[in-house]
Amino acid sequence: MTTDAGLQTSLAVPARFRGPEGTANGGWSAGTLAGTLAGTLDGAHAIEVTLRRPIPLDTPLVVTHMANSASLAHGGEVLAEAIPVAQDVTPPPFVPFTEAARAEAGFAGLTGRHPAPECFVCGLRDPGDGLRIFPGPVEGTGLIAAGWRVPVTVTEEDGVVPAALVWAALDCPTGWANAPAGGPGLLGRITAQIFRRVYPNGTYSVVARATGREGRKLFGESAVYEVDGTLVAAAKATWLLPA
Repeated sequence: MTTDAGLQTSLAVPARFRGPEGTANGGWSAGTLAGTLAGTLDGAHAIEVTLRRPIPLDTPLVVTHMANSASLAHGGEVLAEAIPVAQDVTPPPFVPFTEAARAEAGFAGLTGRHPAPECFVCGLRDPGDGLRIFPGPVEGTGLIAAGWRVPVTVTEEDGVVPAALVWAALDCPTGWANAPAGGPGLLGRITAQIFRRVYPNGTYSVVARATGREGRKLFGESAVYEVDGTLVAAAKATWLLPA
């Protein structure tokens, strides 16, 4: 449908892709909204998604497409907005897969209280159901990392892992990198850039680091790497601590 506000389509976030209780995972939602811009953008551009309200699950939502932007709304209230940005995202350095996998033992969500144990990305879900990305500290660095073993259950019918899944993998680690400062908190904004595909049954390193704090805002960067150190995707994110 085309209106004065732009072309409108709809989507609903399946309950599988949940984050905090009763709401959608921010990274998956951001990646899905960003994906609506893919046909109009040069793949070299990063896309910035601002999450303004919690996104409900299994609820029809309105996506409005403008010239170079998209928004997600429910009941007339804007929940998220996506725009291209003319900047590259700086990734944290590569951590080899075996080292990243060893770091998982120190994941704060295993050793302490997990704020979202049902999260699609970092929650304690059954293998194959969630992504089970559990980033822990890499000794001698300011990094956290995890080994991502991509389940075949996240592929589309053509066998491709959708870009929204890569956004999801980039999301939670930036929050957990800020665990010493009280994170994760709630995702407020994520800017991501994807360079290569992710494949089912593949093994990847997910790496993140905290990059600062400003009041209730926590900042982080993350990246997905192939086993040989080739950069797959990078992101930077802003998280918000409760008032």
